[in-house]
Amino acid sequence: MATTYAQATTCLICNTENSAEAMLCSSCSAPMSLVHDSIAQDREPQIITIVGESNVGKTVYLGFLLDMLSQRAGEFKAIPKGAYSVDLQQTVVSYMAHRMFPPKTPMEPNEWYWAYYQICRALPNPKWFDLVMPDMAGESLAAEIATPKTFKVINSLMDQSEGLILLIDAAQAANGSTQPDFFALKMMSYIDSMFTGKRGERVTTPTAVVLCKGDYCPEVFDDPPRFVEANLNRVWNMCESRFENVAFFASSVVGSLGYATSGHADDYVVPVPLHTALRGVLEPFEWITSQL
Repeated sequence: MATTYAQATTCLICNTENSAEAMLCSSCSAPMSLVHDSIAQDREPQIITIVGESNVGKTVYLGFLLDMLSQRAGEFKAIPKGAYSVDLQQTVVSYMAHRMFPPKTPMEPNEWYWAYYQICRALPNPKWFDLVMPDMAGESLAAEIATPKTFKVINSLMDQSEGLILLIDAAQAANGSTQPDFFALKMMSYIDSMFTGKRGERVTTPTAVVLCKGDYCPEVFDDPPRFVEANLNRVWNMCESRFENVAFFASSVVGSLGYATSGHADDYVVPVPLHTALRGVLEPFEWITSQL
């Protein structure tokens, strides 16, 4: 009797060959279910990557974005491909409903949330496209920026991204901290080194710079580009010099914030999101998809 062998499966993120039974890529730890779902759609999925430093709010932002899309926000309608695509938004919405921020994303890529959505933008002309959006840990991004190719999955994701959403902590920047400016500058330098090869070239990938935590500094909504120029001048100059297709946005998800002590011996203070009030969450995604 002839022996049949299962066909190898190529990872959607890093193109590594894996056995047909593999659940995660042996090289980058991306879920192999992404491959099976993309084959079923019979078209190449596009990757939009959300990046930012630790505690900037990537998990909350992406969770609410996916939830808005699944509820047909604006001109969009979205269908999750695979139950795993719903996990992130369910986690975020559930925690925020109980007045808690969701836990930090682990550094290990095999523990990240992934979302694969089939999305249609109704106007001006109906168009379906598939999007893959991972929730990456800020600490992992920092490690990859410091030493490129430390996290193969991040390197591969950035290389294949059709659009980028860079989240920056506007509250810290408004208070005079240089940390958001320096991290974003490092992130954009990393992106620039990946997407361009010559001195005269500029990054053409649509890049949305999103000023988060606007509830702390409402003035950020008045004029996001001017806020960046005034408070994040290093990022502003990098965008002017090296990025061809960039737009600036402001965003917030918390309507009001309280503080409580933990009840432990060290008695540290924890923030409590009293209620959510989404503002500026959909607009960066809307702009990027209009460029695809």
